[in-house]
Amino acid sequence: MRIGLGLDPSGSVDEVVDRARSLAASGASSLWASQIFGWDTLTLLAVVGREVPGVSLGSAVIPVHPRHPAMLAAQALTVQSATGGRLVLGIGLSHKLVVETLWGLSYDRPARYMEEYLSILIPLLNGEQVEFEGEILRTRTIGPLETPVDSPPPVLIAALAPKMLSIAGRRARGTVTWMVGLKTLADHIVPRITEAASEAGRPSPEVVAHLPVCVTADVEAAKERAGRVFSVYGQLPSYRAMLDLEGAAGPPDVALLGSEEEITSSIRRLAEVGVTEFCGVVFGAKDEVSRTQKLLGEMARS
Repeated sequence: MRIGLGLDPSGSVDEVVDRARSLAASGASSLWASQIFGWDTLTLLAVVGREVPGVSLGSAVIPVHPRHPAMLAAQALTVQSATGGRLVLGIGLSHKLVVETLWGLSYDRPARYMEEYLSILIPLLNGEQVEFEGEILRTRTIGPLETPVDSPPPVLIAALAPKMLSIAGRRARGTVTWMVGLKTLADHIVPRITEAASEAGRPSPEVVAHLPVCVTADVEAAKERAGRVFSVYGQLPSYRAMLDLEGAAGPPDVALLGSEEEITSSIRRLAEVGVTEFCGVVFGAKDEVSRTQKLLGEMARS
């Protein structure tokens, strides 16, 4: 199982690049950055990729509603070229609260929206021409895009619910999860997406699991901190549903907390249930962050 680290996209671009350089030096296999309300993450990853060699760069995730799939395809292929083929394109539906309330767009039939989105995005990424008339999305004949790359970036979908896991298994390279615990990964995520991929005659899917992680001698203090730092994810419906499946009261109950040995054991259990890549979203006091990053880097190199 590959081991990656979350890349905080806040601060100046130079600060993000310096942070990425430091994280890559730890030995991590990949760096993953979110798209929230700051920098454009794909542009940021292109800059990081030009400055920081050798490490895979993933988006976790790019919300699809604000970008027509043809525009996202062009942007992703640009980043793929700029980084020498190191992009993993994670995309997702975001949340109704964000899409409708903040952006003023429709969140109607989100799974259908994603299915149609992929019908345009993936052919364009693969260097094909596409013309599509769906129930929600459409495009006149477009492509092939004039973007010479050796290979397109793999597409992962932030899929948690059964319908979305089916789409991810049938149409994409896999899923990228956040705030999903071991039991739910083992009993829900991995079996559903694997079954969908198998029925479609596709390779075994990638399952990239992101979780908060902190090497600490004070687990109770770390739980309290996790409750404050990640509180919003216990309230958003899609994450709340996964926490409920896990039997977790909130984010602290799925965070990986404890000694180096305990964290190592927890990550190994993720591999055993079918997770193909773990991304640690490191938090804690300064010394805890250093210990955690060191451990994950060592695990990535081993």
